[in-house]
Amino acid sequence: MVFMTRVRISPLDLNGRLALVTGASGGLGLGLSTRLAAAGAEVVLAVRDTTKGRGALRRIEAEVPGARVTVRELDLASLASIEVLTKELNGADRPLHLLINNAGVMAPATRHTTADGFELQFGTNHLGHFALTTGLLPVLRAGRARVTTVTSSAARQARPGWTDPQSERAYAAVRAYGRSKLANLMFALELDRRSREQGWGIVSNAAHPGTTLTGLYAAGPNLGRQRPAPHEAIMSRLARWGILVHGVEQGLQPILYAAADPHAGGGRLYGPDGIGQFTGGPAELGIYRSARDRDAAARLWSLSADAVKG
Repeated sequence: MVFMTRVRISPLDLNGRLALVTGASGGLGLGLSTRLAAAGAEVVLAVRDTTKGRGALRRIEAEVPGARVTVRELDLASLASIEVLTKELNGADRPLHLLINNAGVMAPATRHTTADGFELQFGTNHLGHFALTTGLLPVLRAGRARVTTVTSSAARQARPGWTDPQSERAYAAVRAYGRSKLANLMFALELDRRSREQGWGIVSNAAHPGTTLTGLYAAGPNLGRQRPAPHEAIMSRLARWGILVHGVEQGLQPILYAAADPHAGGGRLYGPDGIGQFTGGPAELGIYRSARDRDAAARLWSLSADAVKG
């Protein structure tokens, strides 16, 4: 039996709070940033493309008069870029209250690498967010922050792949994606455990949006292709038919609850409650069996720390 408990998002009052959302130039990141700004938070849009980021800022300001929003460059596929942002935010000496690790890349047809030589999905989705979060620990601790890392139901069937974590010997796009999203979930749980054990005051959890119609289904699968991949067209058609796909507003609900609702807890997983967790209302889910091994999570943390140190 699959554990699910339906949750309801409380009216949010985030006045006086500073939030950072990665991948905030469109899709879920833009939707989440808009909702946080509407609740009174000051929001940092951490984006790879600052031109798109400024466009997102204008959209938020148009929807939320008086919104306090800034744009910062962040390429999660570059440890140097991550270091620039973490140094800036730590140097500003302002507590950070909310961090949503949302950005990601999904299933490029062929293997690509980050600026530092990591397989693109594992390097961006997991290692990039690991480096960002651990690099921001001083301001996260100062803010007694909530950290929400976006995972995927693809983590359910994934395995860590200790012998080939970078898919150097054998690359399979969907398998590598699932591995990166399992790492996201394991990291979120391990961060919460370490915070409780060491008194950091950080609450860490994970959430997934279900199958949500965003640009993720085109950007990743089209990397390295001369002809567009069919993923986005298929997803758009399913969304029109109302089958197994929902829109951004529905998809962001579990993430928003995890990140901002006072009743959301640490060490927990949130997602949609529909069949297969594809769509549905926000719910607390049981932790996937693949992510329950605490020794494996500690091992992943250690390996990740070594990797981002270079």
